[in-house]
Amino acid sequence: MSSLQRILYVEDDLDIQEIARLALENVAGFTVHLCSSGEAAVREAAAFAPDLVLLDVMMPGMDGPSTLAALRTQPLLAKTPVVFMTAKVQPSEISHFRSLGALDVIAKPFDPMNLGIQLRAIWETRRR
Repeated sequence: MSSLQRILYVEDDLDIQEIARLALENVAGFTVHLCSSGEAAVREAAAFAPDLVLLDVMMPGMDGPSTLAALRTQPLLAKTPVVFMTAKVQPSEISHFRSLGALDVIAKPFDPMNLGIQLRAIWETRRR
């Protein structure tokens, strides 16, 4: 299994997007491709070939769960791990997101200095 290097981050809030990008690239050393909507992610994801998709839940137009469903229809992305990032972190909500196929959920607001560590820990759990 490959290491975690390439992350597609789908987030409609440009301020949150920039904070996460800086944290993931400059602190954690990942290669990050940003998409501001689910529609853009569906168009651009296969060409970027991410190891993991970090996906906001609440977005206008195509929300996170709809984006995940659309990504799963693309052969190159059908098994790409997805982690949701959301303020909706009640146990029932987390359970629902996992039932949709998400590997895990990261709570917003997130700690930028620990975001890469969190994603690596989730990635390692998946490998076991």
